[in-house]
Amino acid sequence: MVRFLARIAALLALLAPALAQAEPADINAAARGVVRVVIIGEENDELIPISHGTGFAVAGDKVVTNAHVLRDALRDSDLKIGIIPSGGGEAVYGQPLAISPRNDLALIRITGSLRLPPLALAGGPPPDSGEVTSVGYPMNVDRAQGLGLSDIFRSQPPVKSPGFISGARPSRQFDTILHTAPIARGNSGGPLLDPCGRVLGVNSFGADNDGGDAEFFFAVSNRELIPFLRANDVEPRVNSSTCRSMADLDEAERERLQREQMAARADLAERAEVQRTRRDRAQIEAEQGVIRDREDRLFLAFVLLLVAFGLGQWALTLWNAEPRDEKRLRIVGGATAAIVLAALAAYLTRPGLDEIDRRVAAAMQDGDKGADTGDGNAASGELALLCTLVPERSRVTSAEVKDLEFDWQPGGCVNERTQYGFAGGTWSRVFVPNSEDAVAVNSFDPDRRIFRIERYLLPRSAMSEAREARGKFKAPACGSDEAAAKLGEMQAEVLGKLPRQANERLVYECSASK
Repeated sequence: MVRFLARIAALLALLAPALAQAEPADINAAARGVVRVVIIGEENDELIPISHGTGFAVAGDKVVTNAHVLRDALRDSDLKIGIIPSGGGEAVYGQPLAISPRNDLALIRITGSLRLPPLALAGGPPPDSGEVTSVGYPMNVDRAQGLGLSDIFRSQPPVKSPGFISGARPSRQFDTILHTAPIARGNSGGPLLDPCGRVLGVNSFGADNDGGDAEFFFAVSNRELIPFLRANDVEPRVNSSTCRSMADLDEAERERLQREQMAARADLAERAEVQRTRRDRAQIEAEQGVIRDREDRLFLAFVLLLVAFGLGQWALTLWNAEPRDEKRLRIVGGATAAIVLAALAAYLTRPGLDEIDRRVAAAMQDGDKGADTGDGNAASGELALLCTLVPERSRVTSAEVKDLEFDWQPGGCVNERTQYGFAGGTWSRVFVPNSEDAVAVNSFDPDRRIFRIERYLLPRSAMSEAREARGKFKAPACGSDEAAAKLGEMQAEVLGKLPRQANERLVYECSASK
């Protein structure tokens, strides 16, 4: 009956349209920080596994597990705690830092050189339902594979078991999450993950089913885990953002682009209508002005000719007079000739019809200058920027998010020291660090002032390939000839090593910093 109810709950959860579906890439990324915790004894100089459970990294050198996983080691000082990483590498020893029997939590410090990618914890209360995944090392799987005791010390990928949350059920005086993602002996201390690979709780125990395998399971919730970590000087990575798949994000981005294009087309049509109205008004004003100026010039020429005619009559009278006044005749005759030339000049310099087009062009140009409200920086010019994350366009599972400040220069130089490559119409730079197992592809659109980071959380083998490809070239210095195009070609091999889809996308909107 219990089994039947569990299957019904799982079916209902599958039919719920609003529930996020787990992405394998996110679960695999979280599994990189999951370890097998082995209690080790020694007999005849040979290491013997006494018991084992699961743990996961909350810092590079710190692992969380259940308190009961360490019970034997705490009772017997001769026993040691072994940490077996999941992604390859040598096993190391651990040292217990804090034990909380009340809520079955324990914190271990790695004493060797091994460093693990920390898992992010989901913020806020767990959902009432939804898909979850248990990650760990169940003993029954080891037995089914025919693994011997010595195989426990060998690095192996953890088992990932999907299920669904059945509700928040406080138990044994601490807060727990009831779920149906199968766990067995050996899973204790492993993470219970949401669809984005964030920790919801620490798997601890199952509900007995008449002596058979458990159908319902319990995880110590983050309400217990987060205070426990902070009380022991560990500040976990807590992510409270909505869990969305990359496919949902891409679809939302396509819809946003469609809206922007529609708005741009509407804005373009509106601008065109405004320009047409301005041109029509300028055309009318220019035509009226030219006609008025032509009429004024013709009227001026007519008046001047009348004046010249009167002076001419006066000059004729002076010419016929006896005795003739030569001095006055010359003055009046010269004035008459000057006024006739002025009348001719007024007539000849009257504006032609082509002046209408010139006046319309000048009016439109002046209007465009008045409408320019930009900040004076060309998109391809130097920019001092402050960039802020846009949550609705981003998918963050474990990255630490903060505002970014940088200077952008023409040619793709950032902060006068980091050259960006240019390929396929995009400015980008690939970063392959040695300090963490993640590749970041940063890109910047100087026209729209959008900065984007795509993060690929890779297993150790894939990181080794990416580092090898990155080691084949040296990025050109800022400002060198053809630096952007060269770097764009150089980065192609590294990009070819990356999965088709990133695990995280951080989108920032940038504005001029003050």
